[in-house]
Amino acid sequence: MKFFICVVGMVMIIEGLPYFAFPEKMKAWIEKVVDMPDESLRRFGLFMMVVGLSLVYYARI
Repeated sequence: MKFFICVVGMVMIIEGLPYFAFPEKMKAWIEKVVDMPDESLRRFGLFMMVVGLSLVYYARI
């Protein structure tokens, strides 16, 4: 459980870094994401999940 909490904390640090460092650019990027079609966002989300799962799988080998 400690490892899981550590991983969640690291993800939150990585996810929060762009908002802290470049808030104006993140606002512009979020506006572009809002304009994207739902299907493109789904494909991107699926791609990111597959890449993440692959990284976890290969890290355990």
